[in-house]
Amino acid sequence: MHDYLLSLFLGIVEGLTEFLPVSSTAHLRITEALLHIHLDDPFWKMYSIVIQLGAILCLPIYFRARIARFLSTFPRGERQDRTWLTHPLSLVMIAFVVTSIPAWLLHKKIGDNLENMHVIGWSLLVGGIIMWIVDAYFGSPRSVGRHMTERMEDVSLVQAIWIGICQIASAPFPGTSRSMSTIAAGQLPGMSRTAALEFSFFLSFPTMLAATVYTMYKTFHPKHGAEALGRMPIDGHEWTVLLIGFVISFVVALAVVAWFMNWVRQRGFAPFAIYRIVVGIAVLVWVMRE
Repeated sequence: MHDYLLSLFLGIVEGLTEFLPVSSTAHLRITEALLHIHLDDPFWKMYSIVIQLGAILCLPIYFRARIARFLSTFPRGERQDRTWLTHPLSLVMIAFVVTSIPAWLLHKKIGDNLENMHVIGWSLLVGGIIMWIVDAYFGSPRSVGRHMTERMEDVSLVQAIWIGICQIASAPFPGTSRSMSTIAAGQLPGMSRTAALEFSFFLSFPTMLAATVYTMYKTFHPKHGAEALGRMPIDGHEWTVLLIGFVISFVVALAVVAWFMNWVRQRGFAPFAIYRIVVGIAVLVWVMRE
């Protein structure tokens, strides 16, 4: 496959799956295996980091009005009932800290599992089952009037810490999906679908940005005697390939975030849970046959 076409395709895959609860990591690995392409080349490793960054940058664009309002009301909040510790932005950072420290300690295990299709298949399958059960029981329209937390502005400190703890489970198991674990974790203690999804988006920005920056640091500053994870483009062709993937992942991710917010308000997460289960089973059958 021509590099430009491959970059376009991978940018679409990244943009489509980064914020949906289906795991972008799993889909990139599945795509790599199905197309018999090797993304372990130093340039393509750097490419994978850059297109993820492109997807991440859509969040502050889409939520710019919400971010501005949060900043303008910090720390007391819109209703003047919040503190430095309980403002929505503070709660996002608290959940991020709860998640990031264990995830950093597990980084070797994370790296070992990235190429393990068995782990990816089981993570997709089990995560889909959990998501379906949680959404059916806690996200049913019949329970809307009983939700304790309808908006992100009403998320509590305990809920934020709980979400951070649950998101740790997604770190060592590629295929679990950060957004899936955050959404399901939010619904369990009484957050509405919209509140859980919005908190998931806000939490994903510092989480993914930190992971990307850390990976890039390791790429340019490998340990003594270790091989660098990736390399920057060396000619116009590679720069064009990188730019295509970055722009496409940004544009597609921006459209997906806007669509997903509207979808969830009306329908819920069941279709994505079913999709995860089907893909997870397909991956496991495929691996066993191989």
